[in-house]
Amino acid sequence: MAETIELTILMPCLDEAETLAVCIQKARAFLARSGIAGEVLIADNGSTDGSQAIARDNGARLVDVEQRGYGAALAAGIASARGRFIVMGDADDSYDFAHLDAFIHALRQGADLVMGNRFAGGIAPGAMPWHHRYIGNPVLSFLGRLFFKTPIRDFHCGLRGFSRDAILGLNLRTTGMEFASEMVVKATLARLDIREVPTSLKPDGRSRRPHLRSFRDGWRHLRFLLLFSPRWLFLYPGLALLLVGLVVGAALLGGPVQIGRVSFSVHTLLVASLCVIMGTQSIAFAIIGRRFASRYGFIPRSGVYDKALESLTLERLLLFAVLLMLGGFAAMGWGFWEWAKRDFGPLTSSATLRAVILAMTALVTGFQLMMSAFMSSMINIPIYERRLADQVVPDDRFGRRSDKA
Repeated sequence: MAETIELTILMPCLDEAETLAVCIQKARAFLARSGIAGEVLIADNGSTDGSQAIARDNGARLVDVEQRGYGAALAAGIASARGRFIVMGDADDSYDFAHLDAFIHALRQGADLVMGNRFAGGIAPGAMPWHHRYIGNPVLSFLGRLFFKTPIRDFHCGLRGFSRDAILGLNLRTTGMEFASEMVVKATLARLDIREVPTSLKPDGRSRRPHLRSFRDGWRHLRFLLLFSPRWLFLYPGLALLLVGLVVGAALLGGPVQIGRVSFSVHTLLVASLCVIMGTQSIAFAIIGRRFASRYGFIPRSGVYDKALESLTLERLLLFAVLLMLGGFAAMGWGFWEWAKRDFGPLTSSATLRAVILAMTALVTGFQLMMSAFMSSMINIPIYERRLADQVVPDDRFGRRSDKA
């Protein structure tokens, strides 16, 4: 029977007794109207209101998911689905399961992921809180497009269809609400065929408070977007800080700079030094984060980035770090000599203070690079080494071999 099923309509469920039956009935009506061989699958996440019995009584297949979380329920449902295609949506009657034609049409044309767009299809009054409609969703969707170059305009629409095999191949890991973001991000990074179709949203039919928590789940989505983009989290801010620090520091090393009535001197140089140190560390985190993420499959490998990482060998980074620290020691020695000439009294010369600031900046930055280089190299150490006991060795005088465990 599994080979004949084209579509699984998947609904995650946690205490949806008020609306589950009507959602299942709409989904089954769509299957009957369209003539599609399909099933309705309920991934129950530990309901205590009788949702399981409602699902069975209305002809749906039920899979119990012990691990709590929106993502955990969907992941288990996707793994248990029998259909070639899956359309997932919330079981709160806010999405119309009776009209999934646009999703099926796009999937049959070869799309791997088809996202609904509620802003294009229409949002009924009261269906979405104003801060979700005008702040949360637009901002997070914009960041998703900025970070990952995805074409999706409604990043968090809960009604979406996809090829089961394509999504299983993404190895989705999150268990909470951020599962929705992970699916879009990884599909984009894997260069899957992603399309968007208009869909409508109406107020849900529940009398209780929804499971979604605006600030908690909004932060989880934002956190996920940042963690999956080391460039925007570490690299670009680090480059900006480093550039500001170097430009301002170079301008102030020769002496104070007067702009109008404002004079910039050693105190501003100290701030520039801080920018250089923070920027260097942020760039090092970007390198380490990207290497870790691509090595362990969180982010697909990039040929350009991998070549850049290969050029940043441990030895080259250590050489640069040592040169920085030697320069820092030289500047520190000069400052100490100037201090000695004043019989180790108060340092009133701004030139001496500049030398000390330069020395400390070089020393700290060099030490940071040295430690970061070792940390980055540790990631390249293989995790699984073949043990000597697992080697295939001869077991008799004729040279025949056997596996030793």
